[in-house]
Amino acid sequence: MEKTLINYADFEKLDIRIGTILEAEEVPGSEKLLKFLVDLGLLGQRTILSGIKKYFRPENMLGKQVLILVNLEPKKMMGLESQGMMLFGDINDEPILLMPQKEVPSGTEVK
Repeated sequence: MEKTLINYADFEKLDIRIGTILEAEEVPGSEKLLKFLVDLGLLGQRTILSGIKKYFRPENMLGKQVLILVNLEPKKMMGLESQGMMLFGDINDEPILLMPQKEVPSGTEVK
């Protein structure tokens, strides 16, 4: 289903960057969450929580470059703070990892 149209000014508010996953681990006590430490270049490192445990193993995520929405307000989950959101494609409720076609510097802006 198509969502409501937004204007370009709304789109410009999103700050999406390429981040490199430095650390990845399961969140103790959670059936869904994985915890990532992501390098965002000049923006520093951020903790990102994502409910993808059913689909991805932490050790297979190390070193991957992923799309991160960096200007999303922080959210507490399982007593931890997520400082952004990892973006995925969605096919039948299964997350599909979105990655650049070649390695780029961490923190590269997505336009």
